[in-house]
Amino acid sequence: MAKKLFDYIIHGGDYNPDQWIRTPEIWDEDMRLMKLAHINSATVGVFSWATLEPEEGVYNFEWLDTVLDKMHQNGMSAILATPSGARPAWLAEKYPEVLRTDENGIRRKFGDRHNHCLTSPVYREKVRGINRMLAERYKNHPALKMWHISNEYSGECRCELCREAFRKWLREYYHNDIDELNFKWWNAFWSHSFNSFDQINPPEKNGEDSASALNLAWQRFITDSHISFFENEIAPLREITPDIPVTTNFMRRYNGIDYQKFAEHVDLVSWDNYPAWDKGKNPDEAIEAAFLHDFFRSLKNGQPFFLMESTPSLVNWQDVNKLPKSGINELASIQAVAHGADSVQYFQWRKSRGGDEKFQGAVIDHCGHENTRVFRNVAKIGKTLEGLSGVVGTESNSRVAVIYDWENGWAVNFFRGYNNIRRDYVKECIKWYAPFYKRGISVDVISMQDDFSKYDAVIAPFLYMLKDGTEERIEEYVRNGGSFVATYLTGVVDTDDLCKLGGLPAGRLKEVFGIWCEETDALPEDIPGKAEYNGKTYEVNHICDIIHTKGAKILGEYKSDFYAGMPCVTENAFGKGKAYYAAFRNDKDFADDFCQMLISAESIASDANIICGEDVFLRKRGDNVFVMNFADDEREIIFDKEYINAVTGETVCGRTTLPVCGHLVISCAE
Repeated sequence: MAKKLFDYIIHGGDYNPDQWIRTPEIWDEDMRLMKLAHINSATVGVFSWATLEPEEGVYNFEWLDTVLDKMHQNGMSAILATPSGARPAWLAEKYPEVLRTDENGIRRKFGDRHNHCLTSPVYREKVRGINRMLAERYKNHPALKMWHISNEYSGECRCELCREAFRKWLREYYHNDIDELNFKWWNAFWSHSFNSFDQINPPEKNGEDSASALNLAWQRFITDSHISFFENEIAPLREITPDIPVTTNFMRRYNGIDYQKFAEHVDLVSWDNYPAWDKGKNPDEAIEAAFLHDFFRSLKNGQPFFLMESTPSLVNWQDVNKLPKSGINELASIQAVAHGADSVQYFQWRKSRGGDEKFQGAVIDHCGHENTRVFRNVAKIGKTLEGLSGVVGTESNSRVAVIYDWENGWAVNFFRGYNNIRRDYVKECIKWYAPFYKRGISVDVISMQDDFSKYDAVIAPFLYMLKDGTEERIEEYVRNGGSFVATYLTGVVDTDDLCKLGGLPAGRLKEVFGIWCEETDALPEDIPGKAEYNGKTYEVNHICDIIHTKGAKILGEYKSDFYAGMPCVTENAFGKGKAYYAAFRNDKDFADDFCQMLISAESIASDANIICGEDVFLRKRGDNVFVMNFADDEREIIFDKEYINAVTGETVCGRTTLPVCGHLVISCAE
């Protein structure tokens, strides 16, 4: 069991009392309403720098003193934020170097958020200074339970400081050897070889933007820059409040920072989840949310995470911001807890009167009272969560893993070839995750550098890049008895996007899988191919490998084009294990049918033997089983034995009906 930071599920969210500093009576009303909503925590101080330090060296902490005191007096904990996500106007005016420069060399004006240079020594000093003052002032405050560092780190800068920092990063990464860089980037192509690191610029549209190795290096540099900035931020907090954990909120599908690397530097992973509910695809949204929950849970080897933001109502940034029906946000909150969340938190507590997010959903609307549908829903969630404190700190035990590797995702996006339109790496990974989730089987979502040995089966969709050592680790895993599934375009390039030689899949993987790939075909969207597996015909969508066997058993064949009759699905016995290769992409049933075969072959059992209707998902966490209905109508549930309702204490058995958005949290009656 992971170390527990709290003995209860945190229920709260972003609270911005500084926006109401002229009407402090609202703070007392907030305390009253938070109690009614079963709120036990609030995240305070996000984007509050201009209120904390209205002029350089002039500080105003009295409002925050008052708010933290009120929170403690009312039994609430505080997640105190550092304010670096949005700098005050005076700072940008006096020190313009803190503002970001775009790829055209134009320094941005003051405005927006995260408009700051990560490299700027001035900004780093100012951030460290305000953070030190916060830590010194509140280090002994009884409300302080966690530090929330900045908010949703993102973006990049191309000022001269950042360009030089990038060149320094390249010197370190390539051992100060420009010939090594030229070789690994294959710069003889188009006569792009460099004589010096000083000649290299970041990727930009008026220069070089098509060299995938350069793009990969820049993304790695941006990740390391954010980590370095984060470490600068937390230095005074670590010094002054060493026992207070730190986190920062990751974003749903933000691709600009390698979260698998960043997670090593936080005490607790937290993330912001905003599915597009009630737009006709709730089960699909639920599966993607589940995949992402399991991804963020897996970042620290299964340690519980925090749901730092979710909407209690609607958002304001989608093309169409539909009101979710009553119950769906409660169900989404329960889903987060089922997958390992020890918190359910919202953006935001009280709706802003102005600014960009004045129509973003909140627990308290502009009406200012509790007599709303949203408030009643939030209060109900809070009451439910109070009955689930027993799950806090517990983990899942997964026998299956899907590899979703961040840097592989970058590489997949950067190369040009085959099908340049239909290449959604995340969607491919979710497609192979979904068959297990639909059958109530817990799945970890890992990188190619994580430990494979604890899983019965590992699925690696579109593993285009092989980092150093991955080939050997796959071979060892299968040799020792594991089942490994790979798909088209596996093992094509190395860490620098340099193509592997000697045939595909790379190196010894040809022996592990018992195949070799001669060519890869791309298919127009309106002209799919055909393949047959286990007596069933499937469309071949967008892309497929043309493979030959080298000892592998043929499970399926192509049925169209010049490669009709050639293998498309194979199984190879290697050592004590098996290696499977699915050479084609299918956007409908193939992954589901194939995984059903794998589940049977590996005797992988569901988390519970409860019979559920379609789009009702099971998840076990600790001793509790979560049953969640994401269908658009009610579903019948058939229990295999007696269970205890974890919230009400009642016995449940036999048959029952789950309403739309209904859920149960149960444990065995024994």
